[in-house]
Amino acid sequence: MRGVMLDRDSLHPADLDFSGLAATLDHWQWHAATALSELAERLAGCAVVVTNKVPLDAATIAAAPELRLICVAATGVDKVDLDAARARGIPVCNVRNYGTAAVGQHVFALLLALATRWHEYAADVRPGEWSRADNFCLMQRPVMELAGKTLGIIGHGALGREVARLGAAFGMEVRVAQSLRADAAPEPGRIQLGELLSTSDVVSLHCPLSPTTKGLVDARFLAAMKPGALLINTARGALVDVAALRAALCSGRLSGAALDVLDREPPPADHRLLNAAIPNLLITPHCAWVSRESRQRLLDAIAANVRAWRAGQPISRVA
Repeated sequence: MRGVMLDRDSLHPADLDFSGLAATLDHWQWHAATALSELAERLAGCAVVVTNKVPLDAATIAAAPELRLICVAATGVDKVDLDAARARGIPVCNVRNYGTAAVGQHVFALLLALATRWHEYAADVRPGEWSRADNFCLMQRPVMELAGKTLGIIGHGALGREVARLGAAFGMEVRVAQSLRADAAPEPGRIQLGELLSTSDVVSLHCPLSPTTKGLVDARFLAAMKPGALLINTARGALVDVAALRAALCSGRLSGAALDVLDREPPPADHRLLNAAIPNLLITPHCAWVSRESRQRLLDAIAANVRAWRAGQPISRVA
């Protein structure tokens, strides 16, 4: 039985152990990356495909008659036509919760940078501003204590719960929004989105991207936020309306924002948010999840998905 991994380099494989996945099938093809024009040839004769960002649309699935299992090397499955897979009876399995620790600590790395401006103070030291100071310290940049502030969480899965746990450890009051799913029943202890926005000093996004949440953070959302609040997005870039966020930061409506994701990745050099003139905006390159431990858990979970499927009991199915 043959399998193919289409975009191995998306996992930075140099420091990972692939032996567990390699042992699941008789033969694997490993490809650093795959262009759309190469898909048909690389899927030919393969029962199992592993993809991270290479799209598998209906036409691609239809043109791969031997395909029996699709494994997504991520949690999001928007790159796969799920209806086409269901029509063929092909299980689609993703991986969940592999990056909880890494993403949680990255959220707080971003939040601490916005709150303490430590990265800007460190940059002040290099050209000698501290050495030229009249006082024993530099304190021209405002610093905010997190203790006692309100942290609003939108999306309360594993990542949202981890960020809530860390927030509580910092002495923050944690509030969680009711689910944004149209069919979701109200849950005790959660509050409506409008109340969360108007009362939170920090809003952190952890909801999936869907037709309901695409563009969630628009001008109306930002206007409803507490004046001077901070926004953190480590979820999906398309949750945020780029123009609206830029306007809110430039007007001072928000005190700051930190993003690990953008609506286009990699972003074009002229992306609206890649502008040093936008005040107190931090952007990291979708790296919250990339600890070696996180990536190895992801790889091991893919192997577990293949083994379970071969045993006739697929796990982590999304279709």
